[in-house]
Amino acid sequence: MVTKVQKWGNSQGLRFTKTLLDEARINVGDEVNVSIRKGRIIVEPVAKVRGRYDLKTLVAKMPKTYQPEEQDWGPPVGKEVW
Repeated sequence: MVTKVQKWGNSQGLRFTKTLLDEARINVGDEVNVSIRKGRIIVEPVAKVRGRYDLKTLVAKMPKTYQPEEQDWGPPVGKEVW
């Protein structure tokens, strides 16, 4: 795909076709990481975090001495082995 660098206000920008963005799995409004490698401009989608929290962050906030209490779930109801 050939495109031109265009002036938009005090900035410059590139336009990408919808097909190109679909192939890169980038949607309008998504965050992208722009970097330069060996004189080339690389545009990559930023990994999307699902939900408001991730497990690594939640576990890091737990006290180091945390011990969960044992739960009594009652007698077996089906074909449980234990």
